[in-house]
Amino acid sequence: MSLGSRDLSKFGIGLLFLPLLLVLLSAALAQEKYDGVYGDGGNRFVLATGSPGELGLLKVLGEAFAQQEKATLLWKKAGSGEALKLLREKKVDTVMVHDPEGEKKAIAEGWAGGHLLIGSNEFFIVGPTDDPAGISSVKSAVEAYQKIAAAQARFFSRGDNSGTHKKELAIWKKAGIEPKGDWYQVTGGFMKATLKRANDEKGYFMTDSSTWIMEKANLPELKVLFRGDKFLVNTYHALCQPPQATPGAALAAKFGEFLVSKQGQEIIRSYGKGEYGQSLYDDAAYARQYE
Repeated sequence: MSLGSRDLSKFGIGLLFLPLLLVLLSAALAQEKYDGVYGDGGNRFVLATGSPGELGLLKVLGEAFAQQEKATLLWKKAGSGEALKLLREKKVDTVMVHDPEGEKKAIAEGWAGGHLLIGSNEFFIVGPTDDPAGISSVKSAVEAYQKIAAAQARFFSRGDNSGTHKKELAIWKKAGIEPKGDWYQVTGGFMKATLKRANDEKGYFMTDSSTWIMEKANLPELKVLFRGDKFLVNTYHALCQPPQATPGAALAAKFGEFLVSKQGQEIIRSYGKGEYGQSLYDDAAYARQYE
């Protein structure tokens, strides 16, 4: 059976448009926005996290893993609450989060697996150098929040359902206070952005120690006024999709194994020492005492 000229013409037009269609398809795929791309291998997986990505730890971990596995790690910036939501909706393959209650729920409901302790940092309550609420002498985070509320001193909340925000709300609940009023400012921003506002507007804020170590030189109006409450220790876990739930689930599970391996733990416990004189994160062995 032969093709007529009309058929050949149609076929030729189709061939002409094929490269254009491929370009358009590639452009459509490129619309997916990522906050970091680590590695250049053909095996891809997507991870959501906040602080470890924002502060560069994920980049070091991701590039080391990608080299071993000929992989590419795609990072979506999201606080713990949003990251777990993305995992539940199968929009990411794995997460690094600090939300104990949310993590327990994810495992119990069966939409997450591979719950691995990978490390920790802690929260500091920072505020204006003159400490108008007088929290520097308190014995607990609850007492600090009570004094801030009593003084109606300016306080910044991320208000974004992140692990930091949830911890903040838990402290207010323990203190028996529902924070509201002009003194209580909700930013909806990430850690560094909210720290900057606290500095610029001379308010109190609860920041993770890792971000503080990196940013304190840029925050001359703030200082650490309270730390050391065990309730403020912040344990990080990796969770991934159940087997075969997403195309990148298997690779994400391997990344979790890498995080708890000797190499992964050494990266975590040493990250930041060279530049800042101290590590930004503690390893899983240290964090385990706070589980």
